[in-house]
Amino acid sequence: MADTQPAVAAGTSEGKQPKSVRVVLLALMITMMLAMLDNMIVGTAMPTIVGDLGGLEHLSWVVTAYTLATAAATPIWGKLGDMYGRKATFMTSIVLFLIGSVLSGMAQNMGELIGFRAVQGLGAGGLMVGVMAIIGDLIPPRERGKYQGMMAAVMAVAMIAGPLVGGTITDHWGWRWAFYINLPLGIFSLGLISAVLHLPKKRSKAGIDYLGVILLTVGITSIVLVTTWGGTEYAWTSARIMELIGIGVAALVGFVFWQTKAAEPVVPLHIFRSRNFTLMSVIGFITGFVMFGATLFLPLYQQSVQGASATNSGLLLLPMLGAMLVTSMIAGRITTNTGRYKVFPIVGSAFMIVGLYLLSTMDTGTTRLTSGLFMAVLGLGMGCLMQITMLVAQNSVEMRDMGVASSSTTLFRTLGSSFGVAIMGALFNHRVQDVMNERAGSIGSKITEQSAQLDAASLAKLPAAAREAYQYAVSAGTHAAFVLGSVVAVVALVAAVFVKEVPLKGAGPKSEDAPAEAAPQPPVVEAV
Repeated sequence: MADTQPAVAAGTSEGKQPKSVRVVLLALMITMMLAMLDNMIVGTAMPTIVGDLGGLEHLSWVVTAYTLATAAATPIWGKLGDMYGRKATFMTSIVLFLIGSVLSGMAQNMGELIGFRAVQGLGAGGLMVGVMAIIGDLIPPRERGKYQGMMAAVMAVAMIAGPLVGGTITDHWGWRWAFYINLPLGIFSLGLISAVLHLPKKRSKAGIDYLGVILLTVGITSIVLVTTWGGTEYAWTSARIMELIGIGVAALVGFVFWQTKAAEPVVPLHIFRSRNFTLMSVIGFITGFVMFGATLFLPLYQQSVQGASATNSGLLLLPMLGAMLVTSMIAGRITTNTGRYKVFPIVGSAFMIVGLYLLSTMDTGTTRLTSGLFMAVLGLGMGCLMQITMLVAQNSVEMRDMGVASSSTTLFRTLGSSFGVAIMGALFNHRVQDVMNERAGSIGSKITEQSAQLDAASLAKLPAAAREAYQYAVSAGTHAAFVLGSVVAVVALVAAVFVKEVPLKGAGPKSEDAPAEAAPQPPVVEAV
């Protein structure tokens, strides 16, 4: 099937959005910030939470429960938006996220917190998908490039401000406000969306594909648990991991088969007949794999080897995030002006490979300036890829599949991040253990037998010889992780080469006498 174009919104061919649309975009960016800030703020508060509630042995489940629920719910929210209307579905996901936030803030023990984080995660699954799908409804593909910089800026602010805000809130207001802080932002966003967002109402006669939902949830849950537990809670070859792999594969195979039979499939398989959509899913997976691995190991390297403060860990990523922001804005503007985009996945993948390779060359003598330049190269690649993948994926499907296209692309990026953190993390830990054993003998083994990652306080207490051995080991582990990342990134470059240049429909520079592009569907937004 050839790549198709969704119809553009009527009234937007001049490239100027109604004021109401700009207000909605503000609300969407706030919601996007809400989704991205939460985990980073909560992560900073976790030591205090454990000190108050206890249950250290269940600490990982506070994050795992949220991640599992988010991943499993993501494709379901996308499909519900396509079937029953984007606005109501999106607002429901925000409300569910806020309910989970309030309950998490009220938790009296670790068990309650884990359960309430799962509720919060169910709502979070619809936040990013809702943002992307509604932008897909409001803004024609040609014009979406303009807003790439805005979305990249939100991401950069969240990653930089998250740890700082989390630390400040926890120190001055208490850890419960790490969850309550979501309320004012969420309520403000809900109010704006309720007042100014007007989308066509939908009501599907087909029922929800419950069997598809169950199979997909079981499959995704198994995959996330394998990547979360493998090499940490359980050995990769343990019976538990093998069981999860078997269950996950069986569930996903059953899901794919059932989607060919279901009246209203959760993920209609025909969207993968579009070459561009499939390639963007692959590139999105690789981008998630690389980016979340990088954001995990770069602060660790700079804290352990270069002696940076953990308090300002978000600032350590500023060279990468700044380059990503600038490149994303430039790529968006060029895409809007020309309607062409194939060059960006290719150039972005190439920069990503080079950046990861440069980062793999860092050692104990690498200066912060040098590592910052290497991060900037990686950021240039990320800026060409982060939003372009979603734009091209949405441009490759019909308007009726906008929700599942957005959710599927988001899901692939989420799964990529799970695999990236797990596989790069396992390789990093293994390399650190080996080098510590070689350089520090039995002492090195004792230092890292619990965890290959030491915080700054623990590192300062080590004897000088052991500390130097650990710094060398972290450099070796970082090298191994980024070499793997650069090899994996080659897959994204190969996929980018095969992307088909399908011109984006919508507004763009043209003379006054040029005919307007056809818009066969009715407007997807009403100005108030």
